[in-house]
Amino acid sequence: MAGNTPTLGKNELSIVRELANILRETDLSDIEVERGDLKLKISRRAAKQIISAAMPTSAPTTIAQPQPMAPETPAPDNAVDMSAHPGTIASPMVGTAYLSSEPGKPAFVQVGDQVSEGDTLMLIEAMKTFNPIAAPKAGKVLDIIVEDGQPVEFDEALIVIG
Repeated sequence: MAGNTPTLGKNELSIVRELANILRETDLSDIEVERGDLKLKISRRAAKQIISAAMPTSAPTTIAQPQPMAPETPAPDNAVDMSAHPGTIASPMVGTAYLSSEPGKPAFVQVGDQVSEGDTLMLIEAMKTFNPIAAPKAGKVLDIIVEDGQPVEFDEALIVIG
């Protein structure tokens, strides 16, 4: 490392790893911790996780964990952004979306299914609690925007009912 960029000792690296594991396990988007002179902020971003540590009187150190990047596929010109549809149901919380009640079971709904008001569309797991996402109205499932096991943010588009 060059210049005045601080290096992290074994203790600091173990703290960074511990916080990164907490981020991964809880699906939080960031954590900030101060211990004495050490101030750590760990943030998760869409395709990669960036871990940065800053110590007083010095420049921040950034440790990036490379993630495999999916090849970018340009959207066809006639693609429609269903997340802007008036029947879009948004996530009421941060968590992990599950399309079925347990692995190997069929999904609650599929594109094209008719649903009634109150039908369970999917589950969002937050803090080890599975929260059912119910249809706010009857209609046809036009699109399922999230994938099974995908982390979701508050107000993120999940599914579209028309």
